[in-house]
Amino acid sequence: MADANEKLRVEFNEWAVQGRGAEMESHHLSIAGQTIARMALKAGDRVLDLGCGAGWATRLLAEAVQGGQGMAAGLDISEEMIARARAGARDVENVLFAIAAADEIPWMDEYFESALSIESFYYYPDQEAVLRELYRVLIPGGSLFILINLYKENPYSLGWAKQLKVAVHVRSETEYAEMLRVRGFTGVRSTHIADLTATPEQYSGAWFANAEELREFKRIGALLLEARKPEAGMRG
Repeated sequence: MADANEKLRVEFNEWAVQGRGAEMESHHLSIAGQTIARMALKAGDRVLDLGCGAGWATRLLAEAVQGGQGMAAGLDISEEMIARARAGARDVENVLFAIAAADEIPWMDEYFESALSIESFYYYPDQEAVLRELYRVLIPGGSLFILINLYKENPYSLGWAKQLKVAVHVRSETEYAEMLRVRGFTGVRSTHIADLTATPEQYSGAWFANAEELREFKRIGALLLEARKPEAGMRG
């Protein structure tokens, strides 16, 4: 586990230096914005952004919960990503960032009303351990939202596993839903969130064969997993 987390730290430090943290915002803003709208956050909520990278989504969450004790916390294993996240949020009062692995969340039990993970969950070596930590830090009745593009039902994402330098999990919607239930979450449901951004007529990147594949990938959409920690005394 420690070795696998260290590989993630090294890889995402490299991504940060290459400027890919900011790139993630342009790639994921559409699906992230739709997801944050579904979270129904309120002023005063405390929300965790797990695998926050350069912190762009954390800032959106901070805006959604500002007022009272509202706070957005971003967590990432990469100190280079967190350095960029902190620099980008200098003027945001209700945001903070921490460096840690996702299976060792450095907050007390029952602290957050909501937690969000955007395009990071399939990287975590021990996903069950991460879910245990998320369960621990959510308040009773707290909500969890996991958004991922790499899953079995979107075939246009499956080639990524061979291109990435670190190991990733490739699971189905059913497998993820069962994993959440086993870890004690209730109200588990899955939805596809289409990427609403325009697709160029020509595509020359490394992740898709052509523009039509990219268009279909966006149409199928990211997998959004929603779940809730049971209310006190009602573990399901």
